[in-house]
Amino acid sequence: MESTDLIGTRLKQVQDLLDGGLAQVYAELGLPGFRPRYTPVLKVLDSADGQSIRDLAEAVGVTHSAMSQTVAQLLRDGLVSSEAGSDARTRLVQLTPAARQIMPILNREWQLTSILARELEAEMSVPLSQVMDEVLALLIQRPYAERATAASARLQG
Repeated sequence: MESTDLIGTRLKQVQDLLDGGLAQVYAELGLPGFRPRYTPVLKVLDSADGQSIRDLAEAVGVTHSAMSQTVAQLLRDGLVSSEAGSDARTRLVQLTPAARQIMPILNREWQLTSILARELEAEMSVPLSQVMDEVLALLIQRPYAERATAASARLQG
C-alpha cells in the first residue's frame, strides 16, 4: 500500500497526537478533562460574547454540526450558557463565570501552542501550515467527491 493511500489515517494520527499532548498540558495546568477543541470557541467568546452557533462555527472554521456538538459539551461542562436570541430559532452562546476564571490559563496555553507550532514547523522540510493551506485550497477549488467521480471514470475507461 502506498503512503498516499493512508493520508486520512495519517491526518487522524497527527490530530490525535496533538490533541493528546494538549490534553496532557491542560491536565498539568489544573484543567483535567478539558478538551482541546474548546479553546478556540472560548477564545472567540472571550473577545465577543453572545455568539450564535453559526457565527461560532464560521469563526472557528468548522461545520455547524461540529460546533453544535462542541457547544453541547461546553454546556454540560458548565463553561458556556445559552439563551434565545432575537430570532427564536437562534441561541446565543455566552461564557460562564467558570470559563472566565480559566481564560488567563487558556490564553497562556494558546501562546505556548503558537510557539510550539512555529518550532515544529521550523523542524519540518515544508511547514505543515503551508501544506494544509494548499490542501484546503485545492479541495475547495475541486471537492473530493468531484475528484472521486473523475477517478472512477478513469478506472472504468
